[in-house]
Amino acid sequence: MFTSKLRTLLSAAVLTVMATATVTAEAARIVVGGKNFTEQQIMAEMTSQLLRAHGYDVDMRAGMGSVVLRQAQEAGQVDVYWEYTGTSLITYHRIEERMSPEETYQKVKELDAEKGLVWLEPSAANNTYALAMKREEAEEQNIHTLSDLAKVYNEGEPLDLAANAEFVGRPDGLRPLQETYGFEVPRRNLKRMDTGLTYQALRQDQVDVALVFATDGRIPAFDFKVLEDDKGFFPSYALTPVIRKDTLDEHPELADILNELSAKLDDATMARLNAQVDVERKTIEAVAEDFLKEQGLI
Repeated sequence: MFTSKLRTLLSAAVLTVMATATVTAEAARIVVGGKNFTEQQIMAEMTSQLLRAHGYDVDMRAGMGSVVLRQAQEAGQVDVYWEYTGTSLITYHRIEERMSPEETYQKVKELDAEKGLVWLEPSAANNTYALAMKREEAEEQNIHTLSDLAKVYNEGEPLDLAANAEFVGRPDGLRPLQETYGFEVPRRNLKRMDTGLTYQALRQDQVDVALVFATDGRIPAFDFKVLEDDKGFFPSYALTPVIRKDTLDEHPELADILNELSAKLDDATMARLNAQVDVERKTIEAVAEDFLKEQGLI
């Protein structure tokens, strides 16, 4: 009789422990999102590996469109992903007013708090638009800044510029850029093409200047020189972890974990990681793991 009762009590205790463990596991389940380009896929994978190393059950959902991902987070289907300050300001909140990087961050932090989203610490990686030239040619022509480039155009030098169609018509695109720096690209010298083709066009000497994204891995790989935006025209697109407030309230330790990773990122680092995938053809999983280990995060 005693043995039977003891067995029953032990079984009940085991079931209780199992039930508690199940609840805990479910409570610690974090959905990590990511967009559908290399940098975002790297960040989604890196975040997933980092959180798993801290004991979380992670469901990674990468490869989503920007607006779809944002809607999923607002709806509670994604807990955390890395967003760009300029994307939130311009695309989600439709604010075209020019702001400093600090003002941009504070503004989107304030606006998104109303939607239950928390912007953690921004990284030093700013994946904004930029104009680039082949390094050798830029130095040969003494072009280091966008003001230098404007001077060359105003002196009548017919430099061909490659840009995508979106940039030509954006409120932070070509027309206001020209107004800010006081120059104009003649129509015959403006070569419109898909974003990815601008890098190859510049590399193969089909154009003299190309629209690029500041953290793209092809910039260092192809030895391009990014021209300094000396008048601060382009909006800040600081790469930042954004998390649902409900999730952070339940797991406040996530802030320190993600902020520590954010502090390790800058333009050169992201360009290097992107190049390892896009140029060296390493897997995203390997690139993410190697970086986390290199930085002592896992």
